[in-house]
Amino acid sequence: MKIIKGNPGYIRKRKRYMILKTAVLFGVVASLLMLGILETKTRLNLLTLVAVLGCLPASKALVEVIMLFPHHTIAGEVAEEIKKKTENLTTVYDLVLTSEKQIMPIDCITIFDNTVCGYTSNKKTDIAFTKKHIKQMLYANQFTNVSVEIFDQYTAFLARVEHLDHLAITKKSEHVEQEQLIRQVILNISL
Repeated sequence: MKIIKGNPGYIRKRKRYMILKTAVLFGVVASLLMLGILETKTRLNLLTLVAVLGCLPASKALVEVIMLFPHHTIAGEVAEEIKKKTENLTTVYDLVLTSEKQIMPIDCITIFDNTVCGYTSNKKTDIAFTKKHIKQMLYANQFTNVSVEIFDQYTAFLARVEHLDHLAITKKSEHVEQEQLIRQVILNISL
């Protein structure tokens, strides 16, 4: 089963895929290098050049593994509980937002109308900076009137999304397209 960016389990699946890809790419590089040396009895050959050039995509894959390694996917029970409480909201899971200054892991973000509400279990995440960064990215993409709330307390987050879900039931948001565009912007600034 393919796990798409924004679904629960994405970080775990992406880590496994990138580790495998990195191993295969470095394996190809090593085999090309050894084959060139065995065939010509010198490292000054065309296969060595190809092996060196092959280090570029292998190194790029290794960098992504290193960036994803300290981050974890949202727990399955937590994701299920959130899904039950946010049936009428646009929801995104397993995010690692990036900026020039910080990396901000976010377990879940829900979107309703012009409200973005997120939860992070990582105690090192700077909540104020994360809110400001998301607002700036949305503003840069012409979403000017969006309020952003990030919680590090799970019960407070659940209470807020339950309230938003009740609003979604009664209000029947006609901004579903806008919510999907906001979701896409958030996915674009995430690893």
